[in-house]
Amino acid sequence: MTLHDDAVLVLKDYEGQAELRQTYLDHLSAHPEDGMWKACTDGHLTASALVIDPPRGRVLLTLHKKLQMWLQMGGHCEPGDLTLADAALREATEESGIPGLTLLPGGPVRLDLHPIPGPCTRHFDTQYAALAPADAVAAISDESLDLRWFPYDEVADVADESVVRLVEATRARL
Repeated sequence: MTLHDDAVLVLKDYEGQAELRQTYLDHLSAHPEDGMWKACTDGHLTASALVIDPPRGRVLLTLHKKLQMWLQMGGHCEPGDLTLADAALREATEESGIPGLTLLPGGPVRLDLHPIPGPCTRHFDTQYAALAPADAVAAISDESLDLRWFPYDEVADVADESVVRLVEATRARL
């Protein structure tokens, strides 16, 4: 099975956001060879994960180096990723520096389609949530200016609506 095939299966099983889910599936159908990859200038799938610490009521956000925004961990799929979940967990681990993250069961938490500066025009982000182990210590990666734990109720003060919606959806799933 290819990463493309996994994405189609994951999206078909995903029960939320029906119209947006169909947009993702249409994109993959129109771009069977490159719709997963950064080289696709019409957009490509990305995978992200919100790192969450439920016992302490907080989430870990990264101050993205290029975008200068507080975001969840995430990024582009790579050839070694077998599944979207693998890509999301890899990105969360790399960008947070936290070993032992586990994805929240149940597949993606949300989908988020957003424009990006060219040459590619859109990210079709498949958003997961990752549970931090009790002893988690974050370490800033070269893709980030800063990492910080935020209480749930402070996320709206620092992040955009897509992150706020992801936090809300993740908390609802807990």
